[in-house]
Amino acid sequence: MDKFRMIFQFLQSNQESFMNGICGIMALASAQMYSAFDFNCPCLPHYNLAYGLGILLVPPFILFLLGFVLNNNVSMLAEECRRPRGQRGKDPAVLRYMFCSMAQRAMIAPVVWVSVTLLDGKCITCAFCTSVPVETLGNTSHPGLSQGEMKRVLARIPCKEIYDGQELVANEVAIRYLRCISQALGWCFVLLMTMLAFLVRSLRPCFTQAAFLKSRYWSHYIDIERKLFDETCAEHARSFAKVCIQQFFEGMSMDLAAARCHPPRKVPMDMGEAAEKLLGITDQGTMNTALKSWHRCKPPLHLHPPALPSSNGWAGQGQPPMQPPMPRREMAAYYSRV
Repeated sequence: MDKFRMIFQFLQSNQESFMNGICGIMALASAQMYSAFDFNCPCLPHYNLAYGLGILLVPPFILFLLGFVLNNNVSMLAEECRRPRGQRGKDPAVLRYMFCSMAQRAMIAPVVWVSVTLLDGKCITCAFCTSVPVETLGNTSHPGLSQGEMKRVLARIPCKEIYDGQELVANEVAIRYLRCISQALGWCFVLLMTMLAFLVRSLRPCFTQAAFLKSRYWSHYIDIERKLFDETCAEHARSFAKVCIQQFFEGMSMDLAAARCHPPRKVPMDMGEAAEKLLGITDQGTMNTALKSWHRCKPPLHLHPPALPSSNGWAGQGQPPMQPPMPRREMAAYYSRV
């Protein structure tokens, strides 16, 4: 049991890196599965380019959007952007840090998809097969063909079973040529993304270390504050429901006792503890008002002096600062038994 607890704590402390790895593995598996089973080039001059580039670019865009959709911090960022200022200002640097953190995680799957697709070479072969240099790779002594007929023949290069232009250019030669270009582009893309990630992760904190630490701190604060607020609301709702249900059954017990002339049962001892957790909010209207107040006027990030909460905001708003109490003078008297 202790080993499972240690593994869970390790995964929880390295949640960001673990999720990044999961996203990359899923993108790699999906790219390999698609390229192995579902890639069917149309082998038509007017459709090859659109199909090849669509397979190369459209799935990464979908994966990028899914990376934002599956991130729980998107709603937190939207809520922080749209909330009224109230007594707590909104720092654009913190919002930018939150968005950049989510964008970096969402970019992992699209980058892996593009890299694997380029290294596989099927998309580039399908998209640019009509651009094969026949003068360099093919037979220049072949009887002349019109431009349309030549493109129609070259468009069938990815489809070996229907390709009929071996006299013009060998199918294996054209495929090797296009796959070589695609793999070169893939490795260049991997190198570019690796260098960009190195610059973002390593050099950005060096130039703006104070601003970076401030943005990261308040980003963590917003996340933790929201989680604690949700936990407090869940605990309050649980206590509210518990007291409400206990009061219902207590009333039913009293009615049955009155009808059958039996003494009612005692109220459970834990009902008082649940009532204490309600913090005085014991009806639906007051709870709705408290939730609206949290959204419209969050408490200021200043813990001293403490402000008194009210139903429509904070009672300390607009009041002059409280003067510190004057120190009391203590006197001691000594008596002698002489």
